[in-house]
Amino acid sequence: MTYCVGMVLDKGLVLMSDTRTNSGVDNISVFRKMFTWSVPGERIISVMTAGNLATTQAVISLLEERSKAPEDRQNGLLDMPTMFQVAVEIGKILRETIASTQDDNGTRGKGRFTASIILAGQINGMEPRLFMIYPEGNFIEASFDTPFIQIGETKYGRPILLRGYDRNMSFEDAVKLIMVSFDSTLKANLSVGLPLDLMVIGRDDFAPLHERRIESSDPYFDAISNSWSEALRAAFHSLPDYSFDQPK
Repeated sequence: MTYCVGMVLDKGLVLMSDTRTNSGVDNISVFRKMFTWSVPGERIISVMTAGNLATTQAVISLLEERSKAPEDRQNGLLDMPTMFQVAVEIGKILRETIASTQDDNGTRGKGRFTASIILAGQINGMEPRLFMIYPEGNFIEASFDTPFIQIGETKYGRPILLRGYDRNMSFEDAVKLIMVSFDSTLKANLSVGLPLDLMVIGRDDFAPLHERRIESSDPYFDAISNSWSEALRAAFHSLPDYSFDQPK
């Protein structure tokens, strides 16, 4: 399993993904799940993947080929006129990859090779945009009502995002909020794990404003984790005491 979050702010986009891939409790590996392509001053496109590793690696390889091979550039990420068209193309590639793999393995309809993708980016002259692409190839876009998108193991980290998100918040606060969301997920589910990949994309920058890999020994993430645990315990003990003698 995995956990990835993409968030839209007035200032731009914030993305984070874990790197854990497992096939049972005795086969755990680290694989990157965040990938970025850019043309300085013109566009930046980033995707995060969740699901069957062979499927997602095949999709990323196809995207890489279409971005580099001259004869395929008309179908490449770096030539699509809008982010919507990029989402359509990635959805098509994802759907065809899943269908082909299922046919080859005789598992059509069983969902064994499914995957989902978060697409984020901006093309010059347009707004930053954020999409979630489903295994069937269709997709939804983030909006004012749904300003962040999660894929993978989403339920443990969602409550803090719902309570803490503010479209006007700073990038620094957004990173802190997402780190708390990841810490809650890491504590609750062993299929999500460090290292974590972080990327911040400023509006109209068309290049990463900030990116880093957060390892298990990262002092800031450790401080966030410990401080959040202490704050939760303090908040719990500050709640009104329950009594068996409450008036009826």
